[in-house]
Amino acid sequence: MSTHGFDLDLTKPTQSGVYFVGVSDLDRLARAAARDELCVCRTDLAGCQDKSELLRRLAASLRLPATFGHNWDALADCLRDLGWMPAWGYVLLFDHADELRQAAAADYDILLGILDDAATFGGDHDMPWFAFLALPDSAFDDDMRPRESVSPL
Repeated sequence: MSTHGFDLDLTKPTQSGVYFVGVSDLDRLARAAARDELCVCRTDLAGCQDKSELLRRLAASLRLPATFGHNWDALADCLRDLGWMPAWGYVLLFDHADELRQAAAADYDILLGILDDAATFGGDHDMPWFAFLALPDSAFDDDMRPRESVSPL
């Protein structure tokens, strides 16, 4: 985000992707997305320790259909087709993402892959689709840098 010299336009599907941001960026992103009339969903991952809890929280925050199967494939399908939340674009915000990353690295990596696939799908279909995962400032230190901070996966 701006703290790293990167300006992002949430209205441009070509910039769709998964981004790592600082904790203080989420509120600003939520305001910008709402201003642009994008659907905003926020998921708090504080204390989230595993796949089961992650899927439960996502089902609640994304208001997933009752038919949601609570597995990775079902999540991938739902994130590609958010038809129960009609909008011209989507912004998913994840608070405390580092807690899941620390507690369940494999589940965290699978989530990143599913989010990246959904963002690519959205961008390919001319729909803005963004996921922002808030990490503590220490995660952006050179020796602890997550995959790509503030640029698409």
